[in-house]
Amino acid sequence: MSTGTRSRGRPPIPVERIIAAAMDILAEDGVDALSMRTLAQRLESGTATLYRHFSGRSEVVARVVDTLFAEIAQDAQAVRSLPWQQALAALAQEMFDMLRRHPNIAPLMIENNPVGPNALALREAALSILLDAGVEPPMAVRTWATVARFVLGFATQLRADRSSGRQVATWASLRIEDYPASVAVAPEVPISVEEEFEFGLSMLIIGLERTLD
Repeated sequence: MSTGTRSRGRPPIPVERIIAAAMDILAEDGVDALSMRTLAQRLESGTATLYRHFSGRSEVVARVVDTLFAEIAQDAQAVRSLPWQQALAALAQEMFDMLRRHPNIAPLMIENNPVGPNALALREAALSILLDAGVEPPMAVRTWATVARFVLGFATQLRADRSSGRQVATWASLRIEDYPASVAVAPEVPISVEEEFEFGLSMLIIGLERTLD
């Protein structure tokens, strides 16, 4: 029996299993490791089987990202009863927490703007919160875009923050007395990305509130 005959006799691979395998590759080996070839190898199948479901890697990536957005789609509706400032901050925190749980996903969102049903559900919830608060549509769409990009910007740093276990050596020629301000704040550093995110988000919400008022 030929290889082609055996392949035709196999049951089709469920889409959910393909997505799960892609997520495993991303978690274990990183963004660059995900390809249709490596995905087929993980599934012990051929790439032709994958192309029956997906047009290529970009479509697989889009489905992976949207599958993860499902983790926060439900919570997005739960916060709508809060004041818009708290609701917007809660959505941003939920999105950041999801990306923190899956640190290799943020770079994929830079490659592909999330447009799946779960990502759109989060966007819909955020825009509804702002519109219900009386924010005009042009400002509402720009406000959420700013918040979402703020979250994504911090999330992309999570991988570097986890992988950098050593401090960069200070140049021997530097004199500490030339940097009195840095010396003054030295007891406060380093600051984790998570703490910087929470502080920055609070400042962003305050700034948006003043702008919208």
